[in-house]
Amino acid sequence: MQQPTEAPAEGHADVRIVAASPEVARRVAEVLRRCFAATEQRSYPAGTGGGTRLELVVDTTRAAEPARTWLETSRSPEKDRGSE
Repeated sequence: MQQPTEAPAEGHADVRIVAASPEVARRVAEVLRRCFAATEQRSYPAGTGGGTRLELVVDTTRAAEPARTWLETSRSPEKDRGSE
């Protein structure tokens, strides 16, 4: 498997899904697309043992519901700006 040569852009994540069947991999990719804006998936054979590998890039800055709520609550709070 070839490793990416550079990190994705800020707020983006490269996602690789490896599953025994193409259908299972597509279902997982669909869940990610319902939560985040994503590129079109690319499909490859997973290896000599069979299976499927899907790759896509998700944009975590453009989250849909319910991921938006989860992301907002999981972020660390902003530091106090000096007001007492």
